[in-house]
Amino acid sequence: MADYNVIIVGGGAAGFFAAINIAEQNPELSVAIFERGKEGLQKVKISGGGRCNVTHAEFIPSELVLNYPRGEKELLGPFHQFMTGDTIAWFENHGVALKIEDDGRMFPTSNSSQTIIDCFLNAAQLIGVDLCYSHVVKTISKKNETWSLETNQGEFSADKVLIATGSSPKVWSLLKSLGHTLAEPVPSLFTFNIADARIKNIPGVVAQNVEVRVLNSNLYSEGPLLITHVGMSAPSILKLSAFGALELAKRNYKFQIEINFIRQSTTDCFDALKILKQNLNKKMVFKFAQFDLPKRLWHELVRASDIDELLTWADLNKLQIEKLSKQLTSAVFDVNGKSTFKEEFVTAGGIELKEINFRTFESKIHKGLYFAGEVLNVDAVTGGFNFQNAWTGAFIAARDISK
Repeated sequence: MADYNVIIVGGGAAGFFAAINIAEQNPELSVAIFERGKEGLQKVKISGGGRCNVTHAEFIPSELVLNYPRGEKELLGPFHQFMTGDTIAWFENHGVALKIEDDGRMFPTSNSSQTIIDCFLNAAQLIGVDLCYSHVVKTISKKNETWSLETNQGEFSADKVLIATGSSPKVWSLLKSLGHTLAEPVPSLFTFNIADARIKNIPGVVAQNVEVRVLNSNLYSEGPLLITHVGMSAPSILKLSAFGALELAKRNYKFQIEINFIRQSTTDCFDALKILKQNLNKKMVFKFAQFDLPKRLWHELVRASDIDELLTWADLNKLQIEKLSKQLTSAVFDVNGKSTFKEEFVTAGGIELKEINFRTFESKIHKGLYFAGEVLNVDAVTGGFNFQNAWTGAFIAARDISK
């Protein structure tokens, strides 16, 4: 007889969510979580700045999948089975109310990730899930219909195994030995390192609605842009980093971006500046920011256009207007490296999706072996989407396992 009906490898969000759902749907099954650390749910603790961005208020599957650079096609069916509304209902049924912020991100009303951690720990304890911490899985093999797992704490067996370890190179190596193919990991959510005089002295400035392009590519995004101490961040940059993860890795994170700060064509901007020259002729260009740009950013773009701080609009010549229109609509910046976005380590890479049955999240190679979360080659932009992938995969796998 197996030690457990189900062993889940990985004590993160997907692992706990799957374990709880399995045990709740079929209380007769014995379920254990094997976690290599001394405690689980560490990524949950730091996510969303310590508030845990549980999901995103997008309720249409075909729209939700657009936030996944890898997994868009494969997740459409699963999202019709379990998605945002189901996530909200699940947490509410387990005593956790969620709230929607202006940008669509959803957090516990407590504004604390500990609320989610406590929810999982309490539910797991209540339903009888064994939490096996400091259990490092060394080998995974199958004998007849039973799975055998060798750990640093001894050997264990299970009827079914679910892998929810995220981007764990050691576990990926074990999965390769079982015949699975893995896409090599590359960083997915990161900020851009940029050393440029135009942004050196204005960290903290936010341009609310910009367009960003990676030159010599098809990569494009739009949205808020944040100037940081080392370069640029915020959704417009993070979206590029996610959708461009493979391309930017090939370039060794050295490339150029073009930013349109006002989302107008250079020609339209030039014409608008000529009108400002007429209407504001006696006012100093430097002093009054235009196009709803932050004042400090306007100052730096004016300086970069070779316009002296004391010049009035009437003083501007055609060349200076042309330079300013280009700075506003097609400013080029050199990116030289990347930085991790806060503490949210997200990678592109993992089990190749063609090897997964997305009706059940079971391996097509081995019956009784399931996957959920970032161990698959699925990743998303920032905003709660990676967690939604974890909830969806874990729930669907749990439903099949518990039958």
